[in-house]
Amino acid sequence: MRIGFAVPISGAWATPANQVEVARRAEELGYHSLWTLQRLLNPAGSPDMTYRNVPDPLITLSYLAGLTRRIRLGVAIVNLPFVSPALLAKQAATLDHVSGGRLDLGLGTGWMPAEFAAAGTPMERRGARAEEYLAVLRTLWEDEVSEFHGEFYDFPPVVMEPGPVQTPGPPVLLGGAAEPALRRAGRLAAGWVSSSRADLDALGRSVGTVREAAEKAGRDPGSLRFVCRGAVRIRPDGAAGPDRPPLTGTLDQILDDFAPIAAQGVTELFVDLNFDPELTGPDADPAASMDRAREALEAFAPEC
Repeated sequence: MRIGFAVPISGAWATPANQVEVARRAEELGYHSLWTLQRLLNPAGSPDMTYRNVPDPLITLSYLAGLTRRIRLGVAIVNLPFVSPALLAKQAATLDHVSGGRLDLGLGTGWMPAEFAAAGTPMERRGARAEEYLAVLRTLWEDEVSEFHGEFYDFPPVVMEPGPVQTPGPPVLLGGAAEPALRRAGRLAAGWVSSSRADLDALGRSVGTVREAAEKAGRDPGSLRFVCRGAVRIRPDGAAGPDRPPLTGTLDQILDDFAPIAAQGVTELFVDLNFDPELTGPDADPAASMDRAREALEAFAPEC
């Protein structure tokens, strides 16, 4: 199981300087990948402080692409209803170029009504929209001349240049926990990425559903990637008892959780501290959050 690391992307510590420090140190330590997330906006007055001060994920990755050389650059996830497929195809192809072919593109269908309203996109029939969206991305990246006529997207013959570095395009990883979303990932994507709310003891069921859908579609399940967003919460004093959530506790306790996750068929786990309120909440000290990140980077570094 490959190990990645999420840069500071939510809360007061999500600054360019901190992102660069984490990215460069992660590359030095041999991590496989860096990750961001998308939050377009939040409802005013919402008590949920999970997504505060979240910068654009693709612009952030473009910035980090110029300051790194080897490490892969992933976003988990961009909500596809909020941007036209042609625009995302162009952005992703450009980022693939400036990074030298290092982009992993995670896509989802969105869930927050306020974001849909602000984006001017209906929430209804998100699954059907996603199917067409993926088809549009494929033709724009792969075909010399692209033309599409569907329910949601319709355009005449066009040419998009330059194409992406990776062939046939940046790997697309689909998010989602519902069975239709999992089956869509198996049929159409390069793999699946779990959410921060996923039950880490039940990842194997989701992996199995994706693999089954791939096999039914005539695809090789062994070629798919299964990426776990590891919402890590480091507690120096430990977390005791049988009810300790996976990836919560001391550094050693968290490391011990990696093997059971890998055993469920996960091919990559990225450590994500952005869902720990002690690091990202309104009262968190950005300097202390970075101290915790430095500690985590050293502790979870892949064995070379």
